[in-house]
Amino acid sequence: MKHLFPLCAIALMVSACNGDQDAQPQIEHTQQTSQVNQAAANVIFDEARFRADIKTLSSDEFEGRAPTTHGEKLTLDYLTKQFTDMGLVGANQGSFLQAVPMVTYTPSEQQSITLANLPMQYRQDIVLSSRHANEQISIENTPLVFVGYGINAPEYQWNDYTDLDMKGKIAVILINDPGFAHPEGSQFNGLAMTYYGRWSYKFEEASRQGALGAIIIHDTKPASYPWSVVENSWTGPQQDLALNTDEAKNRIQVEGWMTLTAATQLFTKAGFSLQTLMERAADQAVNVDLAQTANIQFANKAEYADSYNVVATLKGSTQADEQLLFTAHWDHIGKDDTKTGDQIYNGALDNASGTAGIMEIARQFAVQAKQGNGLKRSVTFIATTGEEQGLLGSRYYAANPIYPLDKTVAVFNLDSTNVYGKTKDYTIVGKGQSELENYLADAAKLQNREVKSERNPASGGFFRSDHFSFAKYGVPAVFAGGGSEPLDDATAAYKTDMEKTMKGCYHNVCDHYHESWDLSGALQDLEVYYQAAQTLGNNQDWPGYLVGSEFNHLRPAK
Repeated sequence: MKHLFPLCAIALMVSACNGDQDAQPQIEHTQQTSQVNQAAANVIFDEARFRADIKTLSSDEFEGRAPTTHGEKLTLDYLTKQFTDMGLVGANQGSFLQAVPMVTYTPSEQQSITLANLPMQYRQDIVLSSRHANEQISIENTPLVFVGYGINAPEYQWNDYTDLDMKGKIAVILINDPGFAHPEGSQFNGLAMTYYGRWSYKFEEASRQGALGAIIIHDTKPASYPWSVVENSWTGPQQDLALNTDEAKNRIQVEGWMTLTAATQLFTKAGFSLQTLMERAADQAVNVDLAQTANIQFANKAEYADSYNVVATLKGSTQADEQLLFTAHWDHIGKDDTKTGDQIYNGALDNASGTAGIMEIARQFAVQAKQGNGLKRSVTFIATTGEEQGLLGSRYYAANPIYPLDKTVAVFNLDSTNVYGKTKDYTIVGKGQSELENYLADAAKLQNREVKSERNPASGGFFRSDHFSFAKYGVPAVFAGGGSEPLDDATAAYKTDMEKTMKGCYHNVCDHYHESWDLSGALQDLEVYYQAAQTLGNNQDWPGYLVGSEFNHLRPAK
């Protein structure tokens, strides 16, 4: 019999329950488990329908699903029809759409960039953009300052900006955090990236420090992706949430990335060894005036338009004001007319598959509700916009929730589902954050799967998808699925072949739908999420963040 974690079972994690105090919760536990298993036994996920959703959303007709494009309109229409046909209701006063005010910044492809009088080739050496409505970016003779990892973290007694006045200067910053360089040490969280290692944090902190600009040095291993991902994702139109006057005033004027090779040349010209400074930066907070300047000129365009989250709700019975959320981003990178040959970033795996996943889960909950097995709590499905540009749709919803966050019990996020067949294990990204993970672990045990953390915690996966927008507000949120151990030899052989087929397709034009995908593993994962939500949706538990999590103070575990 599976072991659930609400009520007294959670108390077992922090103190002993004994005698008669444990008896009544255990009886309720057993009854609840039996009811949930009986309802779950009637749930059958439809692979053909799941495939059809992925295939449709990632077709050339949808043009890569970039926000504020024709591809978005097709996507919104498709999702709205599907949720309507299921019997769900629009969460926004009857509408399925929540407007997300966005601005699209388009930097010119013709950029004049010199660092330390070294000419930098746009795309090849460096990519820069500006999140300001300035028609022309013109930066002349601006000092360059190396600021290590660009971190100001009092809890780690670490500040790379100590005694610096960054006004009118450009910060040059390492990717990831010091824990990656010294995983055996006690700095930060070892190989598991903290939020301080994310590019978004580094630009935010440079802005708080009053810098004029910030350039991150790309390095494939600590970044966990090659330069091609930066080139494809950071060139062309760049989208962001529309900023108010104060936010715009305090944001850096120019931001971007340079290759490790270009950075090495820059530091050599400045009379420094980049490798030596990288080693120093991993040991202690550091900043160094490079005594060199930057000259940057390029045209820039800003266009304002709303994009939309799709928000659909299945109302609960007796605890309808309490919400479980499922999230998956519908957007991808769109199309690039400057490319020869294939110009469309179809985004089949990332993230047509995740969007199809929450639709299939929604259908199952809707069917159960019609059969009288609905949840006590409400469950809401949010297909978010702008994830690829910095979690824009989820950030907007979390800051402007349709349902109050203090009434939001948990968030289950799907992003790039498993197309490599069934696995013996089950991955929870950033494992060890919250009690919500216990529900997934129990559901995975029903499939005889072992719960593990991700193979590459250095990639900072917990901070890279939509659930993180809710974690920052203290709502327990999980991002899970797949595994690293194929179920059998045949699956292992298939996985090896398919990984070769998919190699290099992350944020690239080859992320197409494949009829040969083995989606049995994805269906396994949908069942885990469904089972976890089924249990949590019928009890009174409020999971919290565990001691040691950076979000524990926002909603602590019991």
